[in-house]
Amino acid sequence: MQRNQFLVSSIVGTLVAAAGNTFAMPPDILQPFYLPPAPPLEPGPGGLDIRTWVRSTQTNNQFSCIEAAVAPKTMGPPPHLHKALDEICYVLEGTASVLVGDKIYEVQAGGFHLRPRGLVHTFWNASDKPLRFMDLYFNQNFEEYLEELFHQIYADMAKQNLTPLDPTIAKRMAALDKRFGVTMFPEQRQAIVDKYGLK
Repeated sequence: MQRNQFLVSSIVGTLVAAAGNTFAMPPDILQPFYLPPAPPLEPGPGGLDIRTWVRSTQTNNQFSCIEAAVAPKTMGPPPHLHKALDEICYVLEGTASVLVGDKIYEVQAGGFHLRPRGLVHTFWNASDKPLRFMDLYFNQNFEEYLEELFHQIYADMAKQNLTPLDPTIAKRMAALDKRFGVTMFPEQRQAIVDKYGLK
């Protein structure tokens, strides 16, 4: 038996023995999973919402993705940058206006757009039709950032009729941004809202 074959046989034998004669995959090996179809996501009360499809915990933190829905004439987040996250957007329905630096991309349904780390960017829906897209994230659990923002912080703001300027909300958002390496530029938001007639 050649050395390589011997090593493979020894490793497999050890795994089988450790599993009680039931073959067990090492924990760092990706496992297959299936995600059934779901109805299209609808925008939330503030004109945006997100739904996680693939969690980073399902892929050993290599990949995750969310679906986003944006109502017509609605602004996305303030311009911001990510210290260590690259994002790929795939538009499912409508047209996403994506600002990166000083360039605007009109990404139509079926189109992709890459937003690399370290570049200031944002998005909005300038049209009168719904916008839905998938955002794909690599090597960071960014879906957890969005879930906390949309389903905890924004939910609390709506229940208590608060704005992002409320000291408690501002503190929570700043802590979340710091944890995930996000730098926001809220002072750049209003000019986009005014120029494109957004909410």
